[in-house]
Amino acid sequence: MRDFKYNKNRSKFAQHLIDNKHDIGKLEDIMEIVHVTKKSKMMDTLEGFHIYKETKAGNQINDRLTVRENAIFETVVQEDPYRCAAPPQPNG
Repeated sequence: MRDFKYNKNRSKFAQHLIDNKHDIGKLEDIMEIVHVTKKSKMMDTLEGFHIYKETKAGNQINDRLTVRENAIFETVVQEDPYRCAAPPQPNG
């Protein structure tokens, strides 16, 4: 947070916030819930898919070498890009 506050690019997180002009605020104001599920293999798969999707989109701020090619995830991303998009936000 200090690196972000003083506009220092010493951490990947601070660098991402600065480069993309993100704001810091209350968690409920700056993030959204993508899926709700119990801790299980399903949760692991959903997490892996979203990491894969964001890495392919160039939004991954961590080590990209940890993401391996996944034919199933790639098919979902290629065949139905709208499934991978953020849901529309309600007006008002």
